[in-house]
Amino acid sequence: MSKKQNIVKKIKSLCYLTLGGSLSYQFIYFKKDFSGYYDNVLQPLSQRLSPEFAHKIGVSAIKYGLFPRESIDDPNVLKTKFLTYELSNPIGIAAGFDKHGDAVLGLRNLGFSVIEIGSITPEPQPGNPKPRVFRLPEDYAVINRYGFNSEGHNAVYEKIQNLDKTLLKKGLLGINLGKNKISDDAVNDYILGIKKFSEVADYFVINVSSPNTPGLRSLQSKEELKNLLIAINKMRKSLQTKKNPPLLLKLAPDLSLEEMKDIVSVITQNESQVQGLIISNTTIDRSSLTNQEFSNETGGLSGKPLNSKSTEMIKTMYNLTKGKVPIIGVGGVFSGKDAYDKILAGASIVQIYTALIYHGPPVVSKIKSELADLLIKDGYSSVNDAIGKGVK
Repeated sequence: MSKKQNIVKKIKSLCYLTLGGSLSYQFIYFKKDFSGYYDNVLQPLSQRLSPEFAHKIGVSAIKYGLFPRESIDDPNVLKTKFLTYELSNPIGIAAGFDKHGDAVLGLRNLGFSVIEIGSITPEPQPGNPKPRVFRLPEDYAVINRYGFNSEGHNAVYEKIQNLDKTLLKKGLLGINLGKNKISDDAVNDYILGIKKFSEVADYFVINVSSPNTPGLRSLQSKEELKNLLIAINKMRKSLQTKKNPPLLLKLAPDLSLEEMKDIVSVITQNESQVQGLIISNTTIDRSSLTNQEFSNETGGLSGKPLNSKSTEMIKTMYNLTKGKVPIIGVGGVFSGKDAYDKILAGASIVQIYTALIYHGPPVVSKIKSELADLLIKDGYSSVNDAIGKGVK
């Protein structure tokens, strides 16, 4: 072997050794301190990708179990009763993250007790043109105008129809329903969804509050909402199924007090009642943003700027319904304190989404741990004991 060949061989060996050592270090770091690894390695890498592509990679990684599953049991203080269900914790993933039902079990393994998929439309539709998702890192916020991109009822049903509910470990599967953009019969679109998913859903969400489908938010008006819910409830009563999943209504945070009162007057009537509310969807308000690059993009704003707005709306609706309509609180939850504030305002369950984009899977355990500490500190023995205690 010539001297030159010997040098090349040594260089190759050194490269292999360096690469192997680097990969070993990354693996050990990943296993021993996943939270630190995510913050220092994966999160900066994800922020270099386009928001929508990063979203797809994140869903796939969770689907295939690439992130460590939560290894500790939820503390007893996080036990929660929601509707007729007993849950080990009150933290859920909001609709919009797993739009097509790809990562239900993976999300449960991260520690979520409520996994809500969708919004799902009857027929497949591509949604709005790209780009349609924008990060506002200075505000810890996101603007999206996806526009109900959906694989459609049939494709999503095929994925979840044989889902082994025992693997959900008493977690809930919520089905968030939307209408097709070109549909001229919104009532029928929602009815089709309930018929399709009644055997697999633990609850349904009627999404009439996305700002990204033309005319959708008008369904929150008193008469349109009443007609919609009467038709849906009439159909639900006629269904010959083993299950009749509860019906929840997802509302926009941009409603006036009078509009909220109108909604309460509708949902508290027997013929147009719902079993719960989700407060809230994304906002069209841009008044509190620091980021100027994307602040004028159309679409719904989520993240920290929505936090206080959604919490105040939870408090208002809890008051207006006299605490008799269970509420899922969502909007700008990044910490246990954020979740606790929503529970004190009247929420029974708290969902996150944007926090997962900025802080990844470790944020789930972090929020639960901080929430448990706050509940114990204030003398509560369960989440249910604290619901609405901040409402005067």
